[in-house]
Amino acid sequence: MHVVELEGVGVRVVGKSLLDGVDWRVDYGDHWVILGPNGAGKTTLLSLAGAVRHPSEGTVRVLGHQLGRVDVRELRRHIGLVAASQRLIDEELMEEEGATAHTVVLTGHTGTSVPLWDKYGTAERDRAHRLLADLGCKDLAERPFRVCSQGERARIRVARALMADPAVLLLDEPFAGLDLPAREDLIAALEDLAATRPVLTTVMVSHHLEEVPATTTHAMLMGDARVLAAGPVADVLTPANLSDCFGRPLHVDRLDGRWYARALRP
Repeated sequence: MHVVELEGVGVRVVGKSLLDGVDWRVDYGDHWVILGPNGAGKTTLLSLAGAVRHPSEGTVRVLGHQLGRVDVRELRRHIGLVAASQRLIDEELMEEEGATAHTVVLTGHTGTSVPLWDKYGTAERDRAHRLLADLGCKDLAERPFRVCSQGERARIRVARALMADPAVLLLDEPFAGLDLPAREDLIAALEDLAATRPVLTTVMVSHHLEEVPATTTHAMLMGDARVLAAGPVADVLTPANLSDCFGRPLHVDRLDGRWYARALRP
C-alpha cells in the first residue's frame, strides 16, 4: 500500500485545468518536495493528498483508501497538514485568550480550534511537551502564542500537526514569510524529524530550491498543471530539469546535501 497514489488524475474548475494527467506514488518513509512556478498545480496536488478535494477525473488513494469511497473526515485524522496560506487553528482567538505554545499544540490532539481541556490527560500534555522539544521549541512551552515570532509559530504549527501521530505530514510553503535564521531553524527541525521518525512520510511544496531539506529523498517538478519530472531527488533536481521548469537557464549547486540555484546571465 502506498501513502498516496494518483492515477490519471485531473482537476478542473470552471473550465480551467488545475491538474492534468497526473500519475504519482508516495511510499512510507519518503520525503518529497514539489517545486514549480506559481500556478503550476502544486497546492492543488497537495489538497488531493490531504483529502481536502476530490479529482475531476482519475483515481486518488490516500493511505489505501480511494477518495469518493471513504469518509474523508476520518481519513484526515491520519494526515498532518501545515499551510502558511491558511490558519488551521483560530489563532486570533488563541491570541485573545493568551494561549501558550503548549496549549496550541494540545489542540492538535482533538483537531479543534480551541482547547477541549477534558480531552487532555497527562499523556497528551507530556506528548505536547515532547513535540515542542523535538521541534526545538522546548523553552517556548509557556510563552503566549501571540508573542512568538513567525519562525517560532511555524515550528509550533508543525508540532501541532504531529500531535495526532499522523502517517503523513503535508507542508504547503511552510517557509513563507520567514527570515533566514527562522528558515534554517525550521529546515533543521524537519531534518531531525526525518532522522528520528523513519516511518513518517513528508510532502512539502516550495518555490525555492534553498528550502529543500538535506533529508529529501524524492522531488517533483510541475508546470502548467502537469508533472514535468518526478523521482529520486538527485535525478530530478538537475540544471536541465530546473531550467525547463522555471523557464530560464539556471546554475545548480549542491553542498552538504542542500541545493542552491541562480540564473545564468547572458
